[in-house]
Amino acid sequence: MASGVLNLETQTLNTPRTAAIIPAGGIGKRMGTGSPKQFCLLAGIPLLVHTVRAFAQVDAITAIIIAAPAVHLQQTRQLADTYKLQKVTVVAGGKLRQDSVKAGLAHVPPGCEFVAVHDGARPLITPALIRACLAEAEKSGAAMAAVAVKDTIKEVKAGFIRRTIDRETLWQAQTPQVVRTETLKKAFAQAEKLSFIGTDEASFLELINEPMAVVQGSEQNIKITRPEDLIIAEAILMQKAQNVLPGQAPALRVGHGYDAHRLAAGRLLVLGGVVIPHPTGLLGHSDADVLTHALCDAILGALGAGDIGHHFPDHDPAYKDIDSLKLLAQVMAAADREGYALVNADITVIAQEPKLAPHFPAMREKLATVCRTAESAINLKGTTTEKMGFTGRQEGIAAHAVVLLHQKVKDILTEP
Repeated sequence: MASGVLNLETQTLNTPRTAAIIPAGGIGKRMGTGSPKQFCLLAGIPLLVHTVRAFAQVDAITAIIIAAPAVHLQQTRQLADTYKLQKVTVVAGGKLRQDSVKAGLAHVPPGCEFVAVHDGARPLITPALIRACLAEAEKSGAAMAAVAVKDTIKEVKAGFIRRTIDRETLWQAQTPQVVRTETLKKAFAQAEKLSFIGTDEASFLELINEPMAVVQGSEQNIKITRPEDLIIAEAILMQKAQNVLPGQAPALRVGHGYDAHRLAAGRLLVLGGVVIPHPTGLLGHSDADVLTHALCDAILGALGAGDIGHHFPDHDPAYKDIDSLKLLAQVMAAADREGYALVNADITVIAQEPKLAPHFPAMREKLATVCRTAESAINLKGTTTEKMGFTGRQEGIAAHAVVLLHQKVKDILTEP
């Protein structure tokens, strides 16, 4: 290891209060998803959630400021609420990375002596590496994660190699980059005077001749830029999971659920937590939300935990007329205790009447909120039986659900 480079495994932490700034203001054009890459799913969880959770585990981090695209502020705040992210404030970022960091700086709480800036699209950061960077920054004033360049580096011009660059002193910058709050503010003020554009915090410190120490980073602390990076990150997480829990339950579980209820006069028609105008409603001990019941059964099936009737018997007065979304919340809590989360659900409702498609967006929103996942992970379909059978005769409504659960990387790989 090069002289002056800190080994994270030997560090203890006794750092002052620190605010984490997560610049996530870009739109990720190279990902080709049509939405910011921080919302892309990695092991069933948005990239940004992985990133924030790592920082939330570090006691010295007392505030986490996410600088998100202005048009996605509400979505980002909803994400923080859905995943119960702690210590988080969401602010509007800017066009350039430095604009987002500057916006985050303006919201650093008083008393935070340091700021730790970390790319929102580096979801494999570990609490141990964060702590190492904080510890070195306290000693040196500023520190960043980096890894030594391994490959032979060539200088190329007009498509031809001009010379080979000595890689002995070359390091590849990563994040987090930790700086005293006032120092970074000073650097940004100078950059504004000079109309300077930098690619990371170290480049701004160079501008004011402030040194930054290097902490040994990790080859796995990759930045998600292109779709293939997601595949690599997923493989890293799954490999870690297998190493941590060899021979235990599979990381992925599939479940199927089915339910049917009779239509009756004087009842509300509730599907997916949404009340749908209709002359008749579904008959049952609860609100008889057949769609949500099928989803509950599918999740319980994936967990190997029986069925909805076992957990919520129809003779128990506690469940009389209960909102089935509350039952779903209890099922999801059970999945959480077992260390599983929802990857996606595919649900088909079989009904001759009414037309359900106009109500699917509202259903999807409610189900995704309870399941703590993205709305895109909940697929809803409606079909008829061409007037055949009990659904065709409008005697009742049925629903099928198929789900995929994944073992939560957060639970598998949580570090002390």
